[in-house]
Formats: sequence, C-alpha cells, structure tokens
Amino acid sequence: MTRRYRECFAALSRSGRGAFIPFTVLGFPDPRSCIGHLELLAAQADALELGMPFSDPVADGPTLQRAGAEALAAGTTVRRGFDLCAGLRRGHPDLPIGLLVYANLVVRRGVDAFYTAAAKAGVDSVLVADVPSEEGEPFAAAARRAGISPVFIAPPNAPGAALERIARLGDGYTYVLTRSGVTGAEQGAGRAVREWLQALARRGAAPPVLGFGISNPEQVAGGIAAGAAGVISGSAVVTRLRELEAGELGISAMQDWLRSMRDATLATGDEVAPGRSCVRQ
Repeated sequence: MTRRYRECFAALSRSGRGAFIPFTVLGFPDPRSCIGHLELLAAQADALELGMPFSDPVADGPTLQRAGAEALAAGTTVRRGFDLCAGLRRGHPDLPIGLLVYANLVVRRGVDAFYTAAAKAGVDSVLVADVPSEEGEPFAAAARRAGISPVFIAPPNAPGAALERIARLGDGYTYVLTRSGVTGAEQGAGRAVREWLQALARRGAAPPVLGFGISNPEQVAGGIAAGAAGVISGSAVVTRLRELEAGELGISAMQDWLRSMRDATLATGDEVAPGRSCVRQ
C-alpha cells in the first residue's frame, strides 16, 4: 500500500483506534464551495474518500446521485476533480486520499493516463466502483505502475475465490460492504460482519473498511468492535454538507458531528484485533 495508508493504519493500530473516512463528491455543490467542504472534512478525518462525479453512478443511492448531478451541472470535470485533489494534497501532505470512480471515466481517458493523472494530483488509491475483481487485473496493474493503491469492493457472501482475488489484487484498504444494494444512510449497517472480516484477514487482504449505511457514531463503534480497521461515511456526510450550505446546520454543529464520528472509532480491549491483523507493515 502507499506510504500514507501504511503509516495511517499503523498509527491508528498503536492508539487503539479505527479510521474515520468521510466521503463527499468532488465539485459538490460547486467546485469553489467544495474546497471549503474538503478542508472541513480533512480536519476531522483519518483519510478521505472522494467521488468523481459521473452521469450514471450505479452504486450510489439518491443522496450521492443528486450530489453528483449538481457537481456536473456546476461544471465539474475529471480535470477539475483532479485539481481539487491536488489542492487538498498541498495543504495535507500526509492525509490518505482515495478516489472512487466509474470505469467509463477511466477508460475514456485511457487507463494508464488516468492513473498517472491521479498520482500527479496526490491521490493514494482508486476504487473503480463498477469493476468487480474478476475484471480488475488490468486496472490494478495500471494503478500499481502509477504508484496508486488499487481498492476493490468485497461484497456480502462473495465466494472464497473472489476473496482470494480481492486480497491478491487490492491494496491500501479493502472496501467491505455492510449490506447489498446502493449507498445511503437510510438503512442501518449490517451487523453480522465479524466472520466476514476474519475471512479477509486470513487471506491477507488490505485493511478492511466498512462502507454503505454508516451514518451515526453507534454504527461506527459497532463496525470497529466487529474488527474493521475503519469506516467510510458518505450519504450522511453529504446530507450534512447540504444542510450546511442551506444554512440549516451551523459550522460548529457540523464539526461536532464529525468529531463524534471520529471519536466512535476508539476501540476497547482487543475488539479491533481482526482489523489490525490486516495491516501490512
């Protein structure tokens, strides 16, 4: 994995914490406002996951679909998305930055060219949301050539062969789905994840990070207690950023909520051990 992910997870493991990873869409609600959002999130984040807006985001629920559509309407292109990443990197040299994209954006630019541009912008990892591990080899190879960690989704009930492939191809972290379906804060996170995380750990997968449906500190704490190395919260973050823009939520309240999510990653006893075992030193 890249130096930033390796150092991040190692430091968190030593302190008994998991990673809090907020997600937002690049360019939402417009590129200028997004700069402030990124700084706000970075202040309370152990890492960031950023979505490149796309016209047909099949893995996104309505909250993120709407945010992506607004970002596109405001003129956010792939180039402007990379510019936002580069600006964030200049201000936060040690923060792991992950990118979530769809295959069309990668292929249209040229696979190698896309990963090279991502690396130049300071991106540490790329997750191509609509590319399963069965089709991931060329994307993973191009990512590694550029010094980027390829991230893959571990869906619920994936067979052993798929887990082996995800562990072999993936780096940085493993995006573990808490449930099937699309992203959204409307449903609670799945709770039967401990065995799933242990199965990934046995195969030497990159640190498991839970996503889909993580919307409150209780779900964060539950994920860490189950053995996750971290959690990603997307729809809940974007909902609050929208409220912030509309004046329905104050900046201090937003900061307090982000802090509560991060504080909930503090594990007790040996609860986080399965996630720690995945950290590649």
